[in-house]
Amino acid sequence: MLKEACASAEQVAIQLTHDGDRYARLGAHLRAQPPSSVLTIARGSSDHASNYAAYLIMARLGRIVASLPLSLVTLNHAPLLVKDALAIAISQSGQSPDVVEPMRYFRDAGATTVALVNDVSSPLAAAAEWTMPLHAGPERSVAATKSFITSLVAAARLVAHWQNDAVLLNAIEQLPAALDAASKTDWSAALDVLVPAQRMMVVGRGISFSVALEAALKFKETSAIQAEAFSGAEIKHGPMALIEEGYPLLILATRGPAQESLIRLAEDMRGRGADVLLAAPDNVGERNLTLPVAATPDLDPIVAIQAFYVMAAQLAVARGLDPDQPRHLSKVTRTS
Repeated sequence: MLKEACASAEQVAIQLTHDGDRYARLGAHLRAQPPSSVLTIARGSSDHASNYAAYLIMARLGRIVASLPLSLVTLNHAPLLVKDALAIAISQSGQSPDVVEPMRYFRDAGATTVALVNDVSSPLAAAAEWTMPLHAGPERSVAATKSFITSLVAAARLVAHWQNDAVLLNAIEQLPAALDAASKTDWSAALDVLVPAQRMMVVGRGISFSVALEAALKFKETSAIQAEAFSGAEIKHGPMALIEEGYPLLILATRGPAQESLIRLAEDMRGRGADVLLAAPDNVGERNLTLPVAATPDLDPIVAIQAFYVMAAQLAVARGLDPDQPRHLSKVTRTS
C-alpha cells in the first residue's frame, strides 16, 4: 500500500501525457450538447472520487449532480428517463456488474456515458461511449490508493476540459510535483492519537468531504478502526452525542470557503474534550498536521489524500495489521 501510494506522482505524470485530445473532444461535446442531467456511478473509493467530481461540476459548471442508487437499475429495473443525460462511472477494475449494467442501460437509452477506469479491457470500458484510462498501473494492495488519486485527477481533467479552463488545466499539470512533495509530508504526530483508537470521526466540508469519506474508509479497511465521515456542518446534530473526553477527530481543513468553519469546529471540539487532529496548510497556526497544497484550492484534496495515505499505511503497521491484505476483503468486488 505504501509503495503504491507513493507511486501516485509518477502515475499521474503518465496520465497527463495521455488522452489530452480525447478529453478536449469530450469537453467540446459537453459544451455543444449540454447534458439534461448528470449522474455518477460507482462504489467504495470510486464513489468517493465521484463525490469530488460532482462537487467540481456543481461548483464550477452549475450542473446539479446526483449519485445513482445502482439498485434502481440492477434490481428494481426502474424506467429511468436518461436521454441526453451525462453518466460518469469511476472504477479501478471495471468488473462489478452493478456498475457496468447501468452504463449499458444509459448508453442504450441515449445518454453520454463516460468511464474513468484503470482496466481498459474491462466490461465497464466496453460499455461506455467515452473511456478515459486512469493509467494508475497495476494495483496489488487491496486498499486503493494510486487508483483513487488518478481518479481524482481524471475527474479534474474532465471538468477543466468541459469548462475549457486553461488556468485549471495548467494547475493540473503541476500535480505530479505537488504529489511527490505531499508523499514526504510527516504526519507521524497522528500515530500517538490513532494507534489506540477504536472509533473516531473524520470531518471535512465542501470540496474536502470527498477525502474525509475516503480517509474514513481507509481507517476501517486497513486499521480496523470504526471511523465515520461527517460534514463539518452536520457534526453538531446527532454525531455530537458521541463526543467525550479523548474521542479522536481528524478534521481536514483544506483551503476554500469551508476552511474557517472547520478551524472553528476544531477549537470547539477541543473545548468539549475531543482529541482533535486538525490537518490544515502551514499558514494555520492551530494545526496538528500540515496539509500540502496544490496550485489551486480545487485540487488540494488530491494532495491531501496523498499525505493521508502515507500515514494510514504506517498506522496499520503500528497497530499490528497488514495494510495490503485487510481481513475479509478482496481487490475486485462484484455486486449486482
